[in-house]
Amino acid sequence: MSQPSIAMIAPPWFELPPTAYGGIEAMCSDLIEQLTLRGLDITLVGVGRNGTPADFVPTYDQPNENRLGQVLPEVTHAAALTEIIEKLDPDVVHDHSLAGPLMARGRTVPTVLTAHGPVNGEMGQYYRGLGDSVQLVAVSDAQRRLSPDLNWVGTVHNAVSVERFPFQEEKDDYALFLGRACVEKGIPQAIAAARRAGIHLKIAAKCREPEEKAYYDREIAPLLGPDVKWVGEADRALKVELLRSARCLVFPVCWEEPFGIVMVEAMACGTPVVGFRRGSVPEVVTHGRTGYVCDDVESLALAIDRAGDLSPHDCRREAELRFDVEMMADRYARIYRSVL
Repeated sequence: MSQPSIAMIAPPWFELPPTAYGGIEAMCSDLIEQLTLRGLDITLVGVGRNGTPADFVPTYDQPNENRLGQVLPEVTHAAALTEIIEKLDPDVVHDHSLAGPLMARGRTVPTVLTAHGPVNGEMGQYYRGLGDSVQLVAVSDAQRRLSPDLNWVGTVHNAVSVERFPFQEEKDDYALFLGRACVEKGIPQAIAAARRAGIHLKIAAKCREPEEKAYYDREIAPLLGPDVKWVGEADRALKVELLRSARCLVFPVCWEEPFGIVMVEAMACGTPVVGFRRGSVPEVVTHGRTGYVCDDVESLALAIDRAGDLSPHDCRREAELRFDVEMMADRYARIYRSVL
């Protein structure tokens, strides 16, 4: 059987690969690279410039990172898909955007949709409305359990190119929060736990949008001090340096987060993860081996204190065995064949 051709639909916010924030875009970029190595014919539909080996069709000449979350870039990006897909005539459409799947019902080409966000509540209603026009892929079993009735065709963990993350055995004596400034990410809880453990905390967080800035001013800035340093948004080089040197990554998510790719990035650097028992955390972190799964701030503080007892080599090995991009690409290639 010849290799299928794939139209890979990225969200309309960031270029691929992203230079800083952009977990979905980083995942898409790594996936495209691996699928291309396997001989699949990939065309990326995205924005701005193309830094991947795929052919490229842009819907915007510039990325929309300053309009992140606004409606118009999403629907404009989606509206362009009908003509683009007709011209490309791919075997499979793999969509990572929010509005793009609305165009799936009007075409005969199968659409694989990776659900990167929530699948319950109003988002669950949206996916149910799409019916069998899309073939849904979950990024974790925890996500899939929230709405088991949706048209799932598989579960594929997000992954990273582990070899691109430098391993470091000797750690500095600080804990790290890496994410964005919003209530769901639990920055105040990370600060409280690190202080209780007596460990310095560095916070590298995206804080561009008005609501993120307001949250920072209201909830985070008053908590900063000599033992809690605000780093701001980290580009890839700084992110890797922070991850490889930290005694642990603190991941106190306060919602059922489908998948936190930063956990895998930390493990790839040999850095354990301590986080709350929410979403995919118990699925990613092997308690007592690659980190600790905690139920409250008190146990999180104890986990930060004990993180130095864990083996960086075990963290790296588990990242290689469970969350390397080659495994992710193999699973998606099987899903493409199954929907054909």
